[in-house]
Amino acid sequence: MHIYINARFLSQNITGVQRYAVEISRQLKTLHKDISLLAPNEILHKELSMELGVYALGKRSGHLWEQMELSRYLKKLGSPLLLNLANTAPAYYRDQIVTIHDLAFLRNPGWFSRAFYYYYRFLIPQIAKNALKIVTVSNFSKKEIVELLKVPEEKVEVIYNAVSERFLAVSEKTIDYKHGEYILAVSSINPRKNFKNLISAFGRLKLSGVKLVIAGERKNIFADKELNNLIGENKNIIFYGYASDEDLISLYKNAKLFIYPSLYEGFGLSPLEAMACGCPVVVSNTTSLPEVCGDAAYYVDPFTVDSIAEGLNAVLTDEALRQGLIQKGLERVKLFSWEKSAKEHIKVFEEVLNT
Repeated sequence: MHIYINARFLSQNITGVQRYAVEISRQLKTLHKDISLLAPNEILHKELSMELGVYALGKRSGHLWEQMELSRYLKKLGSPLLLNLANTAPAYYRDQIVTIHDLAFLRNPGWFSRAFYYYYRFLIPQIAKNALKIVTVSNFSKKEIVELLKVPEEKVEVIYNAVSERFLAVSEKTIDYKHGEYILAVSSINPRKNFKNLISAFGRLKLSGVKLVIAGERKNIFADKELNNLIGENKNIIFYGYASDEDLISLYKNAKLFIYPSLYEGFGLSPLEAMACGCPVVVSNTTSLPEVCGDAAYYVDPFTVDSIAEGLNAVLTDEALRQGLIQKGLERVKLFSWEKSAKEHIKVFEEVLNT
C-alpha cells in the first residue's frame, strides 16, 4: 500500500521538530519504495522539496491546508495511510499515524500564546483519539501521552531522534576568532528554554574573557522587560539569531561547552548535536534529558540559578571533566541513528496495515 507523508513542515523554519521530520522522510524515501510527500504550495525549503520529491497541492497554507485540503485530497485517493511527523495532523482523518513530540502546552499553558494553547488543546486529543498509532520520541513523552491524553500504552510507540550525518562528519576544531572563548546555548527563545535563569547564572560567575552565545530565533525577546534587565548592556552576551546547519557546526565545535537548561523537553536534539561535534554538554536533570544524554552530560537543576552556575563553572574549569564528557558524548551519539529510526517507522506501518 502506498504511504503518504504530511510535509507541511517544509513550509516552516527548520528547528528540532522539522529537522526530525526531514531526516525521517529522507530515510523512508531511501528504504521504502511506496512513499510520497504532500505539502502546501508555500514551501520555504525548495532544495529539500526537490530532494524529497514533494507534491505541492492546494491554495491554502498552514492549519487550513492541513485540515481542509490535505484531508480532502487523501479521501479522493481512497484514504491511504498518512504519516504525520510534526505534532499536527488532519483532526478527523482516521487512517493515519501521528508523531506527538511532547505535551508541554498541557503541562504549562503559560509558556504559549492563548491561541496556540486553545487550538492544540482541541487538536491533539482529537488526533490522538482518531490515529491508528501514535509515535513519540522518548519514554518520558510516552508516559505523558498515556497520562494526559488517556491513550492506551500499546497505542504509543517510542522511536528516538538521531543526529544528522553532517554533524557527525566534523573536522578538527578551529579557533573562532569572532567570538573568542564562549559558552553556547542553542534554542528558540521561549520561556520553557529557561534563558532567564541561564543569563542570571552566567552573570553570577563574572567570567573574564568568556562570552555567552545564544543561537536561535528571538521573536519576542525584547518585549520581556525582566529579561532585558538581566541582559542590560552586557557585551559578553551575544544573540546570534537563527543559525544554519553549517553555522551550528562551527558554533558547537568551537564552544567551551554547550548549555541546555530547558524546563521541559520531549527529547532534546541539540545536546546530541553538540556531543557529535565534540563539545562537552551541561543539561537539565528534568523530563527526557537524562534518558537521552545518559552519562555523557553534566546535570544541573534548571530551577536553581546556583546549580546552573555551578555546572557551568565545573565544566569550564575542570579539564579532566571536560575531556571525559567529550569522549562519553562521542560514544553516546552512536546509539542513535536516523536509519534505525526510519526502519522502526516501517515496522509501525506494517503493524498498522496488517491489523
